[in-house]
Amino acid sequence: MENYGIFKGIIISVITFVIGGLLINKINKKINKHTIKNTKDNNLYRVGILSMVALMLHNFPEGIAVFMSSYQDISLGISLGIAIMLHNIPEGIAIAVPIYYSTGKKRGAIAKTFISGLAEPLGAILAFLFLSRFITDSLISIVLLFVAGLMITLSINELFPKAKEYNEDKYIVFGLIAGFIIMVLNHLIF
Repeated sequence: MENYGIFKGIIISVITFVIGGLLINKINKKINKHTIKNTKDNNLYRVGILSMVALMLHNFPEGIAVFMSSYQDISLGISLGIAIMLHNIPEGIAIAVPIYYSTGKKRGAIAKTFISGLAEPLGAILAFLFLSRFITDSLISIVLLFVAGLMITLSINELFPKAKEYNEDKYIVFGLIAGFIIMVLNHLIF
């Protein structure tokens, strides 16, 4: 965002972040209009589907970032690819667990997780084929800020309240702390 200066960069960042949050709320309203058959917990299934959509939007620019970083420096691309691979594990869990527990169907949960994961290589392929000459650090920053708005809004509005329903606060706190530590270590190591 350094291309825009501090003030413009902050304004663009905030607007992009808010647009991401508004989009996930709009998607949530669309999903709420449809009732899901054959589920034990319609609300839990909705959380899984929202996670899937948000993570697809999240994974797409990650694929672009891995391609672009590999294109410039293969060791940087490998490091970024490993870091993204590691954080995709809890992302897959965030999709699969709610869908499995709401439907009781392992195949459906795995299929939706797999579909979400395909967004990453699709992003890399599209970057290779069409976007490589248009992608800049600023554009990647804007896309990632948009996705951050999606993910944070989803976490605050959907994931935390649903987790609180199970009265296991110690696991929520442990998950937050473990996630923070892993994130910091990821940035320090890779």
